[in-house]
Amino acid sequence: MMGDATIAGARLFDGKRFHDGHALVVEEGRVKAVVPEAEIAGRDDVTWLDGGILAPGFIDVQVNGGGGRMLNNDPSPQTMDTIAAAHRRYGTTALLPTLITDTRAVTEAAIASAIEACRTAKGVVGLHLEGPHLAPARRGAHVAELMRPMEEADVETLCRAAEALPVLHVTLAAEQVTAEQVERLAKGGVIISLGHTNCTSEEARRLFDAGVRGVTHLFNAMSGLSHRTPGLVGAALDAGDVWCGIIADGHHVDPLALGVALRAKRGPGRLYHVTDAMALVGSEAESFQLNGRTVRREPGAVCSKLVLEDGTLAGSDLDMASAVRFGVEILGLPVEESLKMAAAYPATFLGIDGGYGFLKPGARGDLVHLGDDLSVRRVWLAGRPQ
Repeated sequence: MMGDATIAGARLFDGKRFHDGHALVVEEGRVKAVVPEAEIAGRDDVTWLDGGILAPGFIDVQVNGGGGRMLNNDPSPQTMDTIAAAHRRYGTTALLPTLITDTRAVTEAAIASAIEACRTAKGVVGLHLEGPHLAPARRGAHVAELMRPMEEADVETLCRAAEALPVLHVTLAAEQVTAEQVERLAKGGVIISLGHTNCTSEEARRLFDAGVRGVTHLFNAMSGLSHRTPGLVGAALDAGDVWCGIIADGHHVDPLALGVALRAKRGPGRLYHVTDAMALVGSEAESFQLNGRTVRREPGAVCSKLVLEDGTLAGSDLDMASAVRFGVEILGLPVEESLKMAAAYPATFLGIDGGYGFLKPGARGDLVHLGDDLSVRRVWLAGRPQ
């Protein structure tokens, strides 16, 4: 799985800044150095690119499906590998397969499968459990009947899973957990985000203090920002140590609102790209089944819209390269900022920035080559072309 590569001929973005006229050296699947191209001139083992950008591979914190497969429908290692392979063609080299609200048995199967899938180093770096401890009032496309308060057995299960997985990310609603449970989960290594919740800003801040580090798909399925009730959106933008995923597909959030949030977010926490992708990404199918309900494609400007029969948004048809382009072309972000939102920021949020999200010595050689139009031309996983 580990490969050697020396790559030159493109603008090199290391996760922080651009290096022009430089080459990337990867040995045994890890970045060894960024060197001036003059140092590798004349070598016959160099891969020369025809311009564009060479950047860290994208990291997606929230991926429900891809390649025609949904994790909820078959929570197996094979499904996770299929999802990772489908998203790799769009520049994503590390992701968290995401299980939305389901039964205890399905949740336990997903945990066991993620532990196995992470061992193969094919792009699955952990697991995201988006439920079942969410608020029915903000259910979105989740099944409200499966949502429930967190119990002692759940805390123990999640802490054991966090010990066995490189990353365990859990989305919770403030209505379904206590601050004491959040504190125990955080101390047990679980990365916690608030989402699908109607909580007040005060309730959100109390859980931030207890150990919540993020917010899942900011603006969607949560209490919004208004002048007397700031809600979760206001609390998240004001909390410097909280990170927020956004779905930049032109359907989930109006670009104007995303622009305001990007300017308002207090650091060091940042907004980062997620896809919230469903089975149709990387597939020619026009519909799929989710918890016994049909989800279908509808046309869209940036990407298609996925909806249930009643018109409820049901995840996205977004890929990470399209999110990066949306950031640049629609939100007016500098290219380097949108690239950070797709790699460096999610890596930092997940605590894996020592090995992912940056092209620095010791990091994995997970790479994406983008054309000048930010379309994906080539991908490497641990130094090996895919």
